[in-house]
Amino acid sequence: MKRDFDVVVVGGAMAGAGTAALLAATPATQGLRIALVEPRPATPPAADAPLDLRVSALSRASQQLLERTGAWTAVAARAAPYQRMEVWEERQDPAGPDALVFDAAELGEPDLGHIGENLTIQAALTERAEALGVVLLRADLATLEATRDAVRLGLGDGREFRAGLVVGADGAESAVRRQAGIDTRGRDYGQRALVAHLASERPHGDTARQRFLDTGPLALLPLADGRCSLVWSTLPELAQELTQCPEDEFSVRVTAASGGVLGRLVPTTARASFPLRLMHARRYAAERVALVGDAAHTVHPLAGQGINLALLDAAALVDVLGEALAAGDDPGELAVLRRYERWRKAEALPAIALLDGIQRLYLGGNPLQSRLRRGALGLAQSSGTFKRALMRRALGVAGEVPASVRRAPS
Repeated sequence: MKRDFDVVVVGGAMAGAGTAALLAATPATQGLRIALVEPRPATPPAADAPLDLRVSALSRASQQLLERTGAWTAVAARAAPYQRMEVWEERQDPAGPDALVFDAAELGEPDLGHIGENLTIQAALTERAEALGVVLLRADLATLEATRDAVRLGLGDGREFRAGLVVGADGAESAVRRQAGIDTRGRDYGQRALVAHLASERPHGDTARQRFLDTGPLALLPLADGRCSLVWSTLPELAQELTQCPEDEFSVRVTAASGGVLGRLVPTTARASFPLRLMHARRYAAERVALVGDAAHTVHPLAGQGINLALLDAAALVDVLGEALAAGDDPGELAVLRRYERWRKAEALPAIALLDGIQRLYLGGNPLQSRLRRGALGLAQSSGTFKRALMRRALGVAGEVPASVRRAPS
């Protein structure tokens, strides 16, 4: 069957645009004919535009992907590096000896990552993908039919294409996953994440902070313009109250919930909230189909690892496809895609289980739970080796890091 493209990536958010751009930028795969299906591709914000509400914590591995694709300069211009992260339980003193503190200096690193603007990341990756030869198809996916030789895709505007491989990067409600017949499992967390940008009485000091409340974690992430990004995971009824209450009342409540660690907090943007759910695809691959990012797994935002897991998926898939091409294999064959699936499940499942376990332990006001939470944080803080291992894993420089985003040895 004649193929119009070797790889079609469906979904132009960070995971999809990142997959397409990295495929086109990596020597082993840059000869492939690649298309990106996205009806509403992101456009870069104006240089003086205020930061968008949606931001992500980018690990070192994610930074490497952005650097390899040529997108990092645009992203870094509106991103904030952070050198420290402080984590404490509601009944702990954030400055006390049992609070958990990560510091880049302990690893000899310049920072622990960057807080980047999603819109800028998407736009920069899309721009770089096109510059590297990726064809942008501005339409929705309507139909997908896979055979042993190719995939037939129908777009919402009536166009049809054939490809050797379709990459589903179209989010938690993935049409690619559904049409490929891949089931999921998961659970509703019974929480909503409330997001806003806040001005703080005291400077954030390039420090990310997370306080575990009985109703869910509250995170304050440093932004490049001196404000903080709030990600407050809480009960749905409380999230609704907090979203709708007057600004003065919200300021009082969020300041109290943060323990006053940065003094008075004042909202500078609208407030929004979205439901939280754990989802995991039973398979990451099917006949000529591979899943990356939220199409394969969604996790709780408490550790900010969602986008980093997604971009590691993209990098692992690029590595596997490159190896297949070098060996003379068809990169869309199921045997090749199974290698990607085994690799990413071995890395992603433990991370998903850990995040889910933390969410379960750190939700609820049971006094025994509270003691366990405080004890766990204190134990991690006092164990230098374990703490450094956690930091390296979060940075994306430990484990089986894909060659396409692996940092060159210094």
